[in-house]
Amino acid sequence: MINILMYTSQFCPYCSNAERLLEDKGFKITKKIYIDEDPEELIKMKAATGKRTVPQIYINDQYVGGYDDLRNIENSGELNKLLGI
Repeated sequence: MINILMYTSQFCPYCSNAERLLEDKGFKITKKIYIDEDPEELIKMKAATGKRTVPQIYINDQYVGGYDDLRNIENSGELNKLLGI
């Protein structure tokens, strides 16, 4: 099973785009952490990624980055390898 964690917020078009890209490949976000609902999660996300924008995505505990990063690895063909397809 592929585990996908995404740090997100309620109104984030890039988060929606990332989720749509993954769903189009047949995968669902396993866990969403809403940083706008819990400031402690924002602190944890910044400490782990060095970023303060969402989405921030992990696939099977491997840090992927944000939407642009996800799109780049999709375009390079690496996302299929990461997802095991």
